[in-house]
Amino acid sequence: MAIGSIYRKYFKNNLFLKLILLFSLITIATIITFSYLMYRTAAQSAVRRELDNQARAMESVNRYISGKYESVRAMMNDVYRSDTLSANLSYFLLHSYDSYVKYQLDHYSAGNGGEFASVTEYFFNRLDSDADIRNIVLYSSEKQVLYAFDANKRFKLVPTNAARSYIPDVMAMETRNVTAPNVWVSKAIGQSDPRVYTVRVPVNDKQTLKNIGQLLVYFDSERISNALAGYKTDLKGTIVVRDANGNVFYDSAGTRYGQKLEIADGEPAALDGRQLANGVYTNRLSSGEGGYAVIGEATREEISASYKGTRNTIVLICLICIAVATLIPSLFIMSFARRTNEIIRFTRRIKNGDLKARIVDTHEDELGQISRSFNAMLDELNQYIDRVYKAEIKQKHAELAALQARVNPHFLYNTLEVIRMRAFSQGDNDAAEMIYSLSMLFKNLVKQNREYTLHHELEACRLYLEMFRIRYKNKFAYEIECPPELRSAAVMRLSLQPIIENYIVHGMDPARTDNRLSVRVMADGGDIRAVIEDNGKGIEATRLAELKALLKSEEESEGFGLRSVHARLNLVYGEPYGLDIESEPGAGTTVTIRLPASVGEARENA
Repeated sequence: MAIGSIYRKYFKNNLFLKLILLFSLITIATIITFSYLMYRTAAQSAVRRELDNQARAMESVNRYISGKYESVRAMMNDVYRSDTLSANLSYFLLHSYDSYVKYQLDHYSAGNGGEFASVTEYFFNRLDSDADIRNIVLYSSEKQVLYAFDANKRFKLVPTNAARSYIPDVMAMETRNVTAPNVWVSKAIGQSDPRVYTVRVPVNDKQTLKNIGQLLVYFDSERISNALAGYKTDLKGTIVVRDANGNVFYDSAGTRYGQKLEIADGEPAALDGRQLANGVYTNRLSSGEGGYAVIGEATREEISASYKGTRNTIVLICLICIAVATLIPSLFIMSFARRTNEIIRFTRRIKNGDLKARIVDTHEDELGQISRSFNAMLDELNQYIDRVYKAEIKQKHAELAALQARVNPHFLYNTLEVIRMRAFSQGDNDAAEMIYSLSMLFKNLVKQNREYTLHHELEACRLYLEMFRIRYKNKFAYEIECPPELRSAAVMRLSLQPIIENYIVHGMDPARTDNRLSVRVMADGGDIRAVIEDNGKGIEATRLAELKALLKSEEESEGFGLRSVHARLNLVYGEPYGLDIESEPGAGTTVTIRLPASVGEARENA
């Protein structure tokens, strides 16, 4: 009871005394455990030193293999950066080899030999530039053919029809980027040495972004030993590299090529780090991108070292810890406590509205800087209240007044009408009709109707579409369907027109002659459903997912785009109402807007 009373009286509401108590307890615990910790430290220091050295060697191996993986990616990026070479590679993989040879000859005969980039010559050059490469293999998923290049300047074409080979199935599988060589592919290209590993990257057509094949590069596993050149003297144990399937493709001892290592659940991330089991220390370092794991193994006997300590040293260190952890921090903490309480009293004065209060603290440490920062903040706050804030309010009023007086609708109508009559008088009927549509559209948007109905919104859509119909003539057509009984339903302004504008800006292809957009409005139970459908460019799946996620988010949006329309409908009418998007690249987009059939009082300013 006495201890509890002392704690409540002196420590419960005093953070600094709690800190002193905590330090004291830590010091007492240190005295009890320090001898044991010192004993363990001496034993483990050698283990950590050797394992750290092994880990650095493993990181060197990982950097070496990652560098080879990046070199293969750079190989493909070089192809993509060259329009000529990427086009030739696409033709090489999408056509038979005979057709490609004829394709080459046609370019040479046409006098384009200087601009023609040979696929075979490019990959033979890559073989010459990296002595670690044993083979380069191109696989055509369209023709199911392997094209193999080796360091001896030999080129081999291997048909791999699915009826006679497993290779098409192997190439279609989702695999990691760095693996041991596949037995079927190795057999097909005549590569029987198990001391190799492969780096695999997809080959895509630069124009269509469609996958047209795979690039496999065979590297010499023995060259990985070069990454260990600086560690061999002090390195204990062995280092093994295996792929995601457990197949070993490098062993520093050279005894486990082609074997399998056990893979546990959660590989690779769950096993990264160090483990001790059955007297063997195991280091694991996994590559999430490459899909391989670098494993270091060493027995306890290989890395253990003798250790000893002295009792006097342990006692001396413990006494120093007691002095440092209790006496010296207590003096500093009590000084900080006094100055902190002064800052707390100051903040209470500020809370009560005394903005003229100031802290007097001449120290240069953190608390002194906080004190001076508080004083400077109060000076700036007073200045801001007196000048900046008031000036900003006046500026906002001036800007609002200027904005309200900036546009005179009648002046704009009259100006547009003069321009339209001028165009009409000079025989430019298309321009006159477009100006007329723009004038009516503008009038429809800024006119302050007491009630804004679906008829007004559809008329705004029609006027907007009419301008583009005139502009593109026979290349664009539209249709608007709405039952007469629904046209009188009250709706928000700009609930449909921004969707149509979005199609004109992003979905329409001016090069086509069959651009089409339809707006169909229909009753759906007690609501109105408007379907805006086009045959435009469509939206890629990833971008469509982003748009759908954006519709559900609560982030602020700018303008009158899809997110703005959805947010306004959802805010005004409730959760069931808003829009939904469905799209297919190249086939068009369908936007469905759900509106209430009767919203009571019109919201022309919504």
